[in-house]
Amino acid sequence: MDKTTSAKSTRRITGPRQGAQAIRRALAVLRILAAGREDGVLLAEVLRATGLTRPTVHRIVHVLIEEGIVERHDRTGRYAIGNQVPELALARPRPSRLLIAANPSLQRASAEIGDTLFLTVRTGNDTLCVDRRIGVYPIQVLSIEVGARRPLGVSSAGVAILAAMPAQDARKIVAANEKRLEAYRTDVATVLGQVTAARRLGYGMREIGLVQGTKSISTWIKTPDGRPAAAMTVSAVRTRLGPRREQEVAEILLREARIIEQAIRG
Repeated sequence: MDKTTSAKSTRRITGPRQGAQAIRRALAVLRILAAGREDGVLLAEVLRATGLTRPTVHRIVHVLIEEGIVERHDRTGRYAIGNQVPELALARPRPSRLLIAANPSLQRASAEIGDTLFLTVRTGNDTLCVDRRIGVYPIQVLSIEVGARRPLGVSSAGVAILAAMPAQDARKIVAANEKRLEAYRTDVATVLGQVTAARRLGYGMREIGLVQGTKSISTWIKTPDGRPAAAMTVSAVRTRLGPRREQEVAEILLREARIIEQAIRG
């Protein structure tokens, strides 16, 4: 093979890979910005969370601003998801099959348990809260709003989703989120320990929730191909989830998770 042919072959091989890398980096930046919601995220936080260089992040953000996907708040200097993103989302206005299947179970479990119930889905290396049901007990834990995005492994929902994966896959995701875990005062070893405990129990459990004085229990929900796609979580004040009631709540969540899985298959 001559040098010209070799050079052409190299371009064919490296070109698509480089393009894919640029897209993945842009998506990584977007996911970090999405976690900041309307308040946005400082550029320094994007750098820390993604591990990308400042010039690379500047270049990505600049292009995304030009395309209307990202906007910069003049007063705070923070970057946030732009108006064009919800406009693009209108192309798929119907709720997902998971949300439709989960609705009866969320209603039933919320009425039976009485504490705040969350439905969280996996999106890349993150979790995204897509539904929240407030119970009838006078003290409710409203630690997460619909639309809140967090790295997988930070919440009991994320731990549950990781626990339902092959161990090697879970380790890769937690390692990829290592820099981001620091902002939530946890680390890779702690998260992997919680994942192991969740596998042993059959559900995720956080003795200390995202809010001090609370406790959370989560069960994973799998798609027909066996991949964990979501988790259903109950968060309550610690006194509401003693050992006996913890088991009762876990059994309700496990029952409803299996019902949702059957509905998705149907």
